[in-house]
Amino acid sequence: MDPSTTPAAQYYEGCGHEGPIRCIFLCEFHPKLGPKIKCQVPDDYISKEIFDAVSVYIIPKPQLQRCILTVNVLGYKIVGFPLRIDSQKYARNALYFNLCFVCDSWAKSVQYEPVVKKLAEYFASMEEESGFLSDGDTTRYFGLLDRVLNDLNTYRQCTVVEGETTIYLKIVQAATDPPIVKDHVVPVFVEEYLAKPEDWDLTTQQVIPFIDGFNHIARIAYQSDVETNLVKACIQNLVYYGVVKLLPILKYSNVYMVSAGFRALWSQDKLQKQCRDYISLRPAGPQPSLNKILEFYSAMGNGTTLKSLCVRFRPHKFNIDERRLVVFGLQHNLIKCIHKYPIYTGGDPPVNMQRLFTGQLSIDELCCSIGMSLPQIEDIIESDPDVLMLYK
Repeated sequence: MDPSTTPAAQYYEGCGHEGPIRCIFLCEFHPKLGPKIKCQVPDDYISKEIFDAVSVYIIPKPQLQRCILTVNVLGYKIVGFPLRIDSQKYARNALYFNLCFVCDSWAKSVQYEPVVKKLAEYFASMEEESGFLSDGDTTRYFGLLDRVLNDLNTYRQCTVVEGETTIYLKIVQAATDPPIVKDHVVPVFVEEYLAKPEDWDLTTQQVIPFIDGFNHIARIAYQSDVETNLVKACIQNLVYYGVVKLLPILKYSNVYMVSAGFRALWSQDKLQKQCRDYISLRPAGPQPSLNKILEFYSAMGNGTTLKSLCVRFRPHKFNIDERRLVVFGLQHNLIKCIHKYPIYTGGDPPVNMQRLFTGQLSIDELCCSIGMSLPQIEDIIESDPDVLMLYK
């Protein structure tokens, strides 16, 4: 096989892609032989040489016990939860062991951590009840671990029955951290939002009425009389749970262009109906024509502002609310906004406003952070020959 086409060549640590569980092994600290693998499935997947090289992290010092430990070495990612059971019946008055999952070195493994912890604690409980780990019968472990490996890879869940004890294991998709919420972003509800206001905390209940797809964070804070940082925390929580999505500020001077997702609008009947219902200027009037909607979207790009599109197409004549048309397009990834970033290029050290023109802050962000209107900032930029505008 060509190495360039293997997953290891295509992916890398931190890429976010999940991979299967390649191996599960149970290891212990033997009183005479030291750390050793007691059982693994498939057999001999982790060689003695590999295990010996990382055993100090697999059976660690007491300070690292009862912690999820992940070791990424020599092409393997090993996730374990080392435990110690204290008792005078053991040779060193304690049994040290670890239950580990092995993945590809590039694979995301955080979703396996709760399962590893739960299974390791289950083994500890079984040992305390019946000597499950210390009785020397490795055939019991092999069948159990083999079933866990196959079921988790196939169904992402597994039921383990041992004697009168049953546990349920399930791989849950770990949610990504929500983005940082800034003053200039605009939250908008997703269609699936069905929760009642009373289901949320008091701050969220106070903020929700002002989320309309047009108000940015700073304006929501002002209108709701809630401190800005509290509004940001509230919106970040709503983003995390998939209740709202963050959009750029809508301005008639903005330039938009269609994205790769635009094709979904003319191929999906359900999306077409959602669009026509959402963008109707007068709900009691005739629904907007799909042809007019596609025509309006298709004309976006090439430096064409929203204002010029409205002058050209006169959307109100066709019962189209152009503001809601833009919000719907952004929300469903049909279009994207081209942001403007001023950057100072002069040879002299920047002074006053020039210090803010680093190319890292968009005009929208500058307006909200320093409390100036868009025309004021644009006048400053246009009057300074050392400031250029980046579009991205």
